[in-house]
Amino acid sequence: MLIEALQFLIHTLFGLVATAFWLRFYLQWARVPFHHPFAQFVIRVTDFAVRPLRRVIPGLFGLDWSSLLPFLFIEILAVALIELLSGFPFSIAGASVLSSLLLLGIAAALRLVLQTFVILVIGQAVLSWVSPVSPASALFHALTAPILNPLRRIIPPLAGGVDLSPIAAFILIQLVLMLPVTLLEQSARAML
Repeated sequence: MLIEALQFLIHTLFGLVATAFWLRFYLQWARVPFHHPFAQFVIRVTDFAVRPLRRVIPGLFGLDWSSLLPFLFIEILAVALIELLSGFPFSIAGASVLSSLLLLGIAAALRLVLQTFVILVIGQAVLSWVSPVSPASALFHALTAPILNPLRRIIPPLAGGVDLSPIAAFILIQLVLMLPVTLLEQSARAML
């Protein structure tokens, strides 16, 4: 029971920190204005690692790799710690085990990204019903636009302006979680 509690804490705490780094990367990629208080919070929380890394890791293709690499590192470290607590014998670890941990970390990162998108889409949908003109609504709209706008082109709104694109996004995200991400996790575990 203590091991499960420690695994839960590692998963939760590392997941929160990794999410902050992912959001910093995504905020820049989605061209969300950084003057919003939420964006300022994400910047302040992640600056301790991003600023020093920017001296070493340059931006490429207009993306902030100094935010993305800590996100991936944290997820790989969390997977390694959880596997260690599960009793995995790291003393006999070879190249296949390291590549397996890398793949498990990438799968965990993809899972976290997709779960973050689900939360953002839910937040955007709720805010569009409750307070469509609030500053938070504008932020959520900007964060979900890369996901929902392509779906809105395919699925027109119903009578009364009811938008079904969030439902389609949920279905697509769940399919990606069920098929490619789970397949990646299973093939990585088979390598262990």
